[in-house]
Amino acid sequence: MGEFVATLHDRVQDVQADIRQARRVGDGYREQLFSGRLVDLLAVARRHGVDMSGWVESDILATLPDGNG
Repeated sequence: MGEFVATLHDRVQDVQADIRQARRVGDGYREQLFSGRLVDLLAVARRHGVDMSGWVESDILATLPDGNG
């Protein structure tokens, strides 16, 4: 895994943890904010041809806006 892909993977994992934390404390605003960041990361991956299959947990993926879920 190249450095770019590894960094992208780390960011995806970090943002998913942020989404889970926001859900735990009932902070809908922060959940939406971090979901938007995840959508942006998915877009970057697509632009660079990175296969992110299995990187995003299904329950989070299902709730993403803009047809990403």
